[in-house]
Amino acid sequence: MGFAGAMVVAMATDALLGWPDRLFARIDHPVVWIGKAIAALDAYANRESDSPATRRSAGLAAALIVIMLAAAAGWAMQRLMPSGLRGAVLSGILAWPFVAFRSLYDHVAAVRDPLRSANVEAARKAVSMIVGRDPDTLDEAGIARAAIESLAENASDGIVAPIFWGVLFGLPGIVGYKAVNTLDSMIGHRSPRHEAFGWAAARIDDAANFVPARLTGFLFALLAGNERSQAMACMQKDARQHRSINAGWPEAAMAGALGIRLCGPRSYNGAMANEPWLNGSARDPAAVDITRGLELYVGAMFALAVVLAVIALV
Repeated sequence: MGFAGAMVVAMATDALLGWPDRLFARIDHPVVWIGKAIAALDAYANRESDSPATRRSAGLAAALIVIMLAAAAGWAMQRLMPSGLRGAVLSGILAWPFVAFRSLYDHVAAVRDPLRSANVEAARKAVSMIVGRDPDTLDEAGIARAAIESLAENASDGIVAPIFWGVLFGLPGIVGYKAVNTLDSMIGHRSPRHEAFGWAAARIDDAANFVPARLTGFLFALLAGNERSQAMACMQKDARQHRSINAGWPEAAMAGALGIRLCGPRSYNGAMANEPWLNGSARDPAAVDITRGLELYVGAMFALAVVLAVIALV
């Protein structure tokens, strides 16, 4: 079955189980382990007294250390795997924690449910768990927009990208990618502390997500039914306007598929960011569009699993 079969096992296991709270309480989560290593290197090597050039070099070294250690751990585990079906199943179970299929669905549905009941405060609290913008500034359309954008972007970062690298390189690929993604989320943002130190982490993440982001966008467009051509056109027209070289592809495809506008101005820490609209002439989203987005997401991930299963069997 090979690596493709192992990734199908990982997706199926996560869809069925997620990451159980009892298991999390006992051993944390492998991504938490990676995060602790990143935090330790950040505290040790990111010195404010150093020059920006020195901090940039230190950040590059820290990123490479974390990625290589993570990939090496994956390689060591893969070396222990038997061949054939049993090896693919065991590899898939080991890859399972690095696929966020179910948790992404649950987090976005947690925004949809109170919004559908007109409980705006609860919806704001839920959306604050998955986006960095100021939740108090969001009306119902802003909450729905944030949830759908997070769904589209994290479908790429949390499922398609790790699966992509897992299919190519097995456990070293999926574990190494998760290290890349965790580095970006922890130190890859433009804050005074991480502008220089996290520069390499952000650039590596951009490279690692370049192909998966576009694959995710095309998956959304292909599964958009009667809106397929609109989704494809919106992606081709608007994806490059996004501030991220990658996130615009799945977000624009989702916007076109649902017939809504995404992105646009938003507030971070009290400061307005005038982001361009994706599918700007369309209407604002509502709670029902989160449901439609979740349905498209599930359909696209199921289609990905079917393709991988066919590859594994052939």
